Amino acid sequence: MRLFVLPPRPVLGGGGQEIPEIGTPTMFVFLSILPGLVILVALAAALIFWDKGRRGFQLAVRSLWLHKLRAVLSVLGIIIGTAAVISLMALGEGSMQDALEDIKRQGATNVIVRSVKPPDDSSTQRRTPVLAYGLTYADYERFLTIGAVTRRVPIRAFVQEVRRLERMHTGRVVGTTPEYAEVNQLTLAAGRFLTEDDDREMHNVAVLGSTTAEALFPFDDPLGQSVRLGLHFYRVVGVLRDRMPTGGSGGSLAAEDYNNDVYIPLNTCRVRFGETVFLRQSGSFSGEKVQLSQVTLTMADTDKVRPAGDVVRDLLDRWHQKKDWAVTVPLDRLEEAERARNRYKMLLVFIGGISLVVGGIGIMNIMLATVTERTREIGIRRALGAKRQDITLQFLIEAVVQTTIGGVVGVVLGLGSVIVFPVLWRWFTDAHLPAKVHVPSIFLSLVVSVGVGVLFGWYPARRAALLDPIEALRHE
Repeated sequence: MRLFVLPPRPVLGGGGQEIPEIGTPTMFVFLSILPGLVILVALAAALIFWDKGRRGFQLAVRSLWLHKLRAVLSVLGIIIGTAAVISLMALGEGSMQDALEDIKRQGATNVIVRSVKPPDDSSTQRRTPVLAYGLTYADYERFLTIGAVTRRVPIRAFVQEVRRLERMHTGRVVGTTPEYAEVNQLTLAAGRFLTEDDDREMHNVAVLGSTTAEALFPFDDPLGQSVRLGLHFYRVVGVLRDRMPTGGSGGSLAAEDYNNDVYIPLNTCRVRFGETVFLRQSGSFSGEKVQLSQVTLTMADTDKVRPAGDVVRDLLDRWHQKKDWAVTVPLDRLEEAERARNRYKMLLVFIGGISLVVGGIGIMNIMLATVTERTREIGIRRALGAKRQDITLQFLIEAVVQTTIGGVVGVVLGLGSVIVFPVLWRWFTDAHLPAKVHVPSIFLSLVVSVGVGVLFGWYPARRAALLDPIEALRHE
């Protein structure tokens, strides 16, 4: 495939300010588990300061120590459940945060308008050698009339060979204004980005993406050297840091790989390359005329994003006969992704909760077997004056101590897995596994594990307390 370009006329720019990020508060999570934490503190205080509670705790620890293997097996389900909740929430939170950051990079206060090639109309027999479609500079002038807009960033993008001596790299040429770096949160590894003077004076300067710079200058410093685009040479004034490509989540020009881009001033692009690109392939010859590939409009506030998007759609509907444009509002996708994250969290908690419930059932089974095994001991204690509530308290404390120890061990294992899993994943697959510790899940899993001990330990404890002392003494 060969490219031919026609030269023509000058262009426009834009200006503006920072993009605010929007986040979701997590204070309600702490408030929801606060009662459970209060109960935990109250139980701990009772065990420390209450004489019966302290003695019951000592008996429980002694009993568990005498049957170490059985105690470990009984709390294994709690350990696995607690560790599962913490690790699943951390991995899920990290993955969802990555996806949200992808959308936030597009700007939560942005409205992104793109040129879209219309489908072939088979009903019309008349064909033109040059297909004109997409956004125009007249559209861009109309966008200037929208009062809520604080910044407008136009771009013209197309695929082009970039050459330097004998080296060649096929990348994307992006003609744009200096604000493009702020809107897309690009970080420079060296040099500078485009300036207003570059655009106004139509300088032949270029900023290279990391992959493009590495392909053309594998052993040299690109700054100050020249690359060839089409028929002209451009001086390299900056190189971008490596950046993970966007997932094509509706941001700009579908999925974007910034590392393969070459950025030049918009006016320079219009003068050097023009608006028409001719394609010759397999004996056919056709051309496309696109004035602007995309315009990003930044609003002063998130409340004004959707109304401004509606105004943009109305303007384009009025002035375009075909649907050769698309309007994307990243705020919609951000809010949708945050709702999906909350649903995903609930699913992960539910999965981990199943493990905790299964662990609680295991503890209840062991406790019921313990009651049968220690029937004679219970009878002796009752004969010596122990009340039913003392027997209930002793067995209940044993169950709570087991689940608390299991919960603490599970928290340690869960936090360890959050650190170790990403390292092992990168080691074996050479891919990044995002993980972010979800602090509320730590407290939540601890509260639930103690609650499971109380819930599933109460029945065996009550059953032990209801044993008849005489029958218990006769038990062999």
